[in-house]
Order: sequence, then C-alpha cells, then structure tokens
Amino acid sequence: MSDGGSKQTHFGYKTVDADKKADLVADVFHSVAAKYDIMNDVMSLGIHRFWKRFTIETAAARPGMKVLDLAGGTGDLTAKFSQLVGAAGSVTLADINDSMLKVGRDKLRDKGIVGNVSYVQANAEALPFPDNHFDIITIAFGLRNVTDKDAALRSMQRVLKPGGKLLVLEFSKPQHDLMKKVYDLYSFKVIPQMGKLITNDADSYEYLAESIRMHPDQETLKQMMIDAGLEQVDYTNMTDGIVALHRGYKF
Repeated sequence: MSDGGSKQTHFGYKTVDADKKADLVADVFHSVAAKYDIMNDVMSLGIHRFWKRFTIETAAARPGMKVLDLAGGTGDLTAKFSQLVGAAGSVTLADINDSMLKVGRDKLRDKGIVGNVSYVQANAEALPFPDNHFDIITIAFGLRNVTDKDAALRSMQRVLKPGGKLLVLEFSKPQHDLMKKVYDLYSFKVIPQMGKLITNDADSYEYLAESIRMHPDQETLKQMMIDAGLEQVDYTNMTDGIVALHRGYKF
C-alpha cells in the first residue's frame, strides 16, 4: 500500500498505483499499434504464428459457435475463427485499447472479413456480455497486461457457457537454465533495440519484456484459473515454456 492508501501493482518492474496501470499500458499499445504485426514477426522470428495456430487447433471451433477473442488486438485469431464458425456463428474481437481495435478492424475488413465479426472496446476485468454467452474465449498475449488478473479470469468464466472453453496463450517461464539465459539476453538487449529501429520506441518493448517476467508462472496461472471457477485446467509448454497455452472448462 502507498502512503495515500491506494493499491499498488506492477507496471513492468516499476510499482505504480493500480488505478493508473491501465492508462500506462494503453500508452504502450497506442505507441506500437501501427507496427504491432511487424514487430511480432521480427521479435518471435515468426514463431508466434505456430503458437497461435496451436491455439486455434486446441480451441476446436465448429460452425455456429460464439467465440470471444479477448485482447484480440490486430485480429490474427479472429480471422481464423471467423472462417471456422461460419455464417451461423459469431466472433467478437474485444480489446481495451482503441488503437489496437482500429488496426484489427481495418486489417480484417481489408481481408473481406465482415459478416460474422463484431468489435467491442472492453476491459477484461468487467466484460460487458451476458452470463453463459460464449462457447470459446481466447486471450492471447493479453492477460499479463491486465491489472487484476483474478477479476479478469472470473469475468471470463462468467460469460462462458456451461461446457465452454477458455484458452490463455501467454508468455511464461522457460524450463531450462540455458534457454532462460539466452531468452533474458534476447529480451532485454535485442528486443528493445528492435523496437527502437522499427517503431522508434525502445521503452515500450522494454516494458513488454519486463511484464513477461512479472507474469505468473505456469503452475501459478493454472491455480488462478481453478480459483476463478474453471475445471480440468491444464497447460502445454511451447518453445521450452517461453510460451504456454492454458486451457480450462466451465461445467
């Protein structure tokens, strides 16, 4: 607690008032939105496409389903889900950041994806949807930026239908010491310089590297999902645990 009595939280490695974190995160994504897709390819050496493809396969979306792509950003998952659920289904791309939402909407419309996709600016901690509404919810590389992750997971559980599935794709903790050392060097020395070259913004990418280190590890996030009311929670490590896909169900 601070002297003023306000709750504290992490913004990367910094400690800030909890009620200010959302604005600070918003500034990061306003800054990087236009070059977000390019940076994803450069930073991950294209591997993020594999991580997302595995998430889509695990989701097993079928025609007619309702899908929420939360923190959906530039719409990579939404584009694929739109094809899978078809005209009888629907996909909601939700993001708290209007700059990211606009980039995603423009990108999908340029691809001709219009019929079954809607766009909602929403805070994951208090989702503006009815109870028991979605068959599938995905949140890819977004949970670590949420101020109150427990509240967000409870909110997701609430809007899932019974039998529905939540998939959390997020950076996590490497499993081997050598990978951890290489990953730390890459994250803190190389990625900020890439950000400076491509987006003229090293600070935002330094924050993103720090936010990954502050995110709960695999087992901690698994327990958080269980505490939020999800069942049969498990996870799959990818690229030695640099990224993990957590899966939970509502019954």
